[in-house]
Formats: sequence, C-alpha cells, structure tokens
Amino acid sequence: MAQAPRQNPNMYDVAALAGVSHITVSRVLNDHPSLRPETRERVLAAIRQLGYRPNLAARALVTSRTGSIGVLTPEVAQHGPASLVLAVEQAARERGYHPLVTAAAVEHEAVVDALEFLLDQAVESLIVIAPHDTVLHAIEQHDIRVPLVTLQAPDRPDGVGVDQAEGARLATRHLLELGHRRVQHLSGPEGYLEAAARRRGFEEAMATAGVPTGAHLAGDWSAASGFAAAAELAENTTAVVAGNDQMAIGLIAALAKRGRRVPEEVSIVGFDDVPEAGFVLPALSTVQQDFAAVGRRAVATVASRLTAGSVGAEPAPDAVVAPRLVVRESTAPPRED
Repeated sequence: MAQAPRQNPNMYDVAALAGVSHITVSRVLNDHPSLRPETRERVLAAIRQLGYRPNLAARALVTSRTGSIGVLTPEVAQHGPASLVLAVEQAARERGYHPLVTAAAVEHEAVVDALEFLLDQAVESLIVIAPHDTVLHAIEQHDIRVPLVTLQAPDRPDGVGVDQAEGARLATRHLLELGHRRVQHLSGPEGYLEAAARRRGFEEAMATAGVPTGAHLAGDWSAASGFAAAAELAENTTAVVAGNDQMAIGLIAALAKRGRRVPEEVSIVGFDDVPEAGFVLPALSTVQQDFAAVGRRAVATVASRLTAGSVGAEPAPDAVVAPRLVVRESTAPPRED
C-alpha cells in the first residue's frame, strides 16, 4: 500500500526526492550561484511535486532575512485604510517583498496582539496604519526592533502620508475665495488623528482669513452621521467643509430632503475623493489623496532602512505627500441676500 504524502513536507523530504543533500536544497532556495543547472532543476521539480513551502521564520534563523513586510491595518471598512493597504501591498511586491497583512480593532490589546503576531512571523519591517491615538499608544509601549513606518498618523517622526491639515486648508480657502463667510466644519470622530488634523487645518485657514468659525459639527465618518448633521446646521451657514466624502454625501442627501439646495444655498467640500464622488448629484468637490504615492514612499522608507541596517525613527525623505483640491459641482459663490 502506497504511503500517503506528508501533509507539510520539509526540506529533508525535498532533498530525499531530488537525491541531494538538504544543504543543496537550501542553496537552491537562496539562489546560490555555484549550483549546476541540472541540480537546480531537479530540486525545483521536487519542490513542485511535494508542494513544499519554505518556512520564513525558520529561514530567518539562518539568513536573518525573510523578505516580508508586516502590515497592520485597522479593522474598519473605510476608504482610506483600505486604499492604503492595497497601495502598500502593490509597492511591496514591486520591490520583491512579501506583504503580510493583518487587521485589528482600534483597541490597545487588539493592536498589541496583532503586533505580536506579525513579529512572530519574523517580518523584517512593519508598516502600521495608525488612524487612532490608541494604536500609537500601543506602538509606543511595544519593544519594536525592526524598521517601522506609520501611516495616517500626522506629525509622527516615523510617519509617511498626505498632509491632512493642508488638505483642509485647501478646501477652506476654496470656499473663502468663492466669497463664503459663514462656514462650518463637519469633523470625524474624537481620537482619530486625521480628523483632528483636518479640523486644525480648517480652523487655521479661517483664522488666517479673519473669519470666525461656525459651531462645530460632529460626525463619525459615516454617511449616516453626515445626514444627521443637517439637523444641526445653522440656518445662515452657506458652506461646509466635511471631514470625509461619505459624511459630505450624507449631508447633501439630508439637505435635499430639507429643501436646501447644493450648491445654490449651501456649498459642500469633502475629503478623500472616493470613486463615487464624481457621480453623486451634485458631483462632489473634494480633496484628493494620492494613496499610491503614500504606499510607494512607505515601502521605499522601510527598504532603505533595511539596506542601511537602521531601525531609526528619523523623518523619511519625501515623507509628506501633497493633497490636491478637485473642484466639481458642489461648490459655488454664495447667493446674495
């Protein structure tokens, strides 16, 4: 009776099938130049036949390299984090790295567990999407000895990302240049670093123009919270800078139900430039983030630190990506009273 194949073949199984030593198998896996082509092909054929997968953690014990980048992302269904994960994965593969992605709730213990999981896989570096201050606290309290880059964490020395405050300033200045003087800000939830940076940018632009800010409107990133915010909008407000596109879209829908036309009576600017932004009615003016550029710069930063053998938290070159204002149909000059 034939013996069933091993469920998890190891290097010695490959060596036995190929008729070589396990050292030869290791040399093939590490692309050693001294091997004869026929030997290399025999080992590769055995690897394919057995379905052998090299153990990255075990390889790291010998070579100190796994070629893997750990990516920690929040357990949320938001456009920004999802776009960043895709951008980092693509950039990592283009440079020959293997991205290992895991998600965690935005809570201290969940973040610590996720960090431990990634470090246990012998990742060479970490890219952490850190939208909330609890994620940063978990990072700061953890002993991380590999190169680390954070995303969505404005002002951190190891951060790479779009200038969130400048994006909000662009949106606010656009409304001010149109002639609006009664402008409110609809922000994301407390504790979210980008929400705070966007609110700060709005307030700075208003202060620079010598225009008082209206009452603060609070949202939670969702379209539903933008819809609810319409009930709190002051009657004399002529424009709103929303913390993201989803809240802006919800606000537009609510204002339409209340008989307040956009942009004739209220102009609205969003943030992110989600794929749907150009197809809502009216098409949404917004701040565009270049997530692909952020992903490339984040991976380039950890790659350069790996090459230099530096863990370092010094600011990365070109760490800040400039935002871009996209003007569509949801903004216009205020109507004359």
